[in-house]
Amino acid sequence: MHTLTIPARFCGPPTSANGGYFAGAVAVLAARTVAVRLLSPPPLDTELAVRGADGQLEVLHGTTRVGETSAARLELEALPAPDYLTAVEASRHYAGFRAHRFPTCFVCGTQRARGDGLRIFAGPLASGVVAAPWVPDATLDAGDGKVRPEFMSAALDCPGYYAVAPDDRMMLLAEFTAHVDRRVHIGASCTVLGWRIQSDGRKHTAGTALYDGKGQLCGRARALWIEPRAAAV
Repeated sequence: MHTLTIPARFCGPPTSANGGYFAGAVAVLAARTVAVRLLSPPPLDTELAVRGADGQLEVLHGTTRVGETSAARLELEALPAPDYLTAVEASRHYAGFRAHRFPTCFVCGTQRARGDGLRIFAGPLASGVVAAPWVPDATLDAGDGKVRPEFMSAALDCPGYYAVAPDDRMMLLAEFTAHVDRRVHIGASCTVLGWRIQSDGRKHTAGTALYDGKGQLCGRARALWIEPRAAAV
């Protein structure tokens, strides 16, 4: 049995983990591409038990099931990479600059300083498509000058939300499947793209992709976002 602890730095909402980071950290333990289902908010600074093998893992906080995985093969056709300056221009119109549900989010929070949060501010590029620039800082280094895979997974999270929720409606990340093709270098000028795949009632599917400075595809993810049911009146 493994254990997993998500440091408070890697929050999404203030009291729980960023979903993409959590999924990436669990995928590292699985040592393969997995679909990660989030069953309850992953707590911060808390030791979680991880049980299972062969891509079939279960993450527990006491008796509460936090997440589970299944072995997966990511079938996702990525959109072409925008050039870096196009991504910079798109990010100027990031919806989170006007209002943000979770401004301290590790990935997309506007209140996170450089070198602390990822500061990936994905703005509209076309209908249902968002883009952002990203330059990974030294705190993300795996020790070989490249970004640790769990941080690449985190970078692929929030742009998908802004692709399916341009009006900032409340949604919860239900499932996340990421695949790292190659790890990007620390200090490299990268671009991140998010696009809407489909919507069906309260369920919304998004694709995301991460490109290096040469426009080479380095990582992809598919996410299922769900709108909570309206509270009964």
